[in-house]
Parts: sequence; C-alpha cells; structure tokens
Amino acid sequence: MKPVRLFASVAVTSVALLTAVSSMAQQGTPTRIRGAISAIDGKTVTIATREGVPVTVKLADNWAVALVAPVTIADIKPGSFVGIASTGSDANRTALEVLVFPEAMKAAKPGEGHYPWDLQPQSMMTNATVATVAAGSDGQTLKLDYKDGGTQTIKVKPGIPIVTFVPGTQADAKVGAKIFVGASKGADGVLSAARLNVGKDGLTPPM
Repeated sequence: MKPVRLFASVAVTSVALLTAVSSMAQQGTPTRIRGAISAIDGKTVTIATREGVPVTVKLADNWAVALVAPVTIADIKPGSFVGIASTGSDANRTALEVLVFPEAMKAAKPGEGHYPWDLQPQSMMTNATVATVAAGSDGQTLKLDYKDGGTQTIKVKPGIPIVTFVPGTQADAKVGAKIFVGASKGADGVLSAARLNVGKDGLTPPM
C-alpha cells in the first residue's frame, strides 16, 4: 500500500470532507468507536468494536466519508497542522500515531490543544501546528505550538503510523472496512454520526 502524497488540490475536491473534518472540533467530547463495519444500510452502521462489543450508530441524512490514507514522515513540515496521539510525560513524549491534516484544514485548526485520549491508557492527543522538525538517529522530533501559548515536543520513531484524510464516498463504507467514528450520544442514549472515517484499502485508522 503506497503512501498518499499531500496536495492541496486533493483536500479541496470534496466539500463534504471539509465539513466532516471540521466537525471534529465542534462535537465536544464524542464517543470514540474503533473497529470494523459489520452491517450498514445507509441509515445506521453496526461496528464490531475493538472491545468485542457491537455498537450501532445512526447516520445523519447527509453523512460523509473521509478516507484515512498513509503518508510519510516527509509530509510533516514546519507549518503542518497535525494531530498526534502520544504516551509518556511532557518531558519525554513519544508518538503512537500522527494525523497530518489536509492543507484545507490548517486554517480551521480542528481540535486544537493538548488533552487526554483513549487510544491507549494514559495517552494524550495534541492537535497543533508544527514549529520545527529535527532529525535524529531514532526518528524525528517535532516541536508543536497550539493556542494560548501551549507547546509540546514529541518524538516520532520509525514505523509509527502516519496518515491523512482524503475524500471518500459512501460506497467506501462497506462491510469489513476498518473505521474510526466520533459519535454523539443523544439524551435517549442513541449514538449518531455525520461522518465515518474509513481506512483506505484495508488500513486500520490508527487514531
């Protein structure tokens, strides 16, 4: 599976993708669901979760798909806006995965900040702008700046998954596809989502 090169023209080919990714910052604290699609009918999707419990999510009328596609460390440059799940302390933080947001998303800075994440126990998520990239013998070290003067330094070791979003279609959300969903829970307990983040070509979304 070849990494996708990042070009602005790819990011702006779909208004649906722009809306879907921007909504990440507007959901508050979503219910994050990771797994594979076991059933989908266009109105609901059932996910076989990593925890082994099936979860059903109601889909919005205009639900969208963003494909999660691999890129490389070369696509991370000063000025890139990234989301990095990491472990460790603020003095010694190591990436678990890196999401490089498409160029069209940089101005919106979706989810900007540094906050707890549930990829692994005690993991954190940092959505921020890359200030500097320093190469080392065991990977790259990124200095990240985010709102209110926040900063984090995170090491990205070789082999860490690095991905981006590219436009997808509802047809990409098929049984067996690996997905990551940030669902909203209503007062009635029903989970709903306006978009599905689907791994491209069988990729498991690492976030």
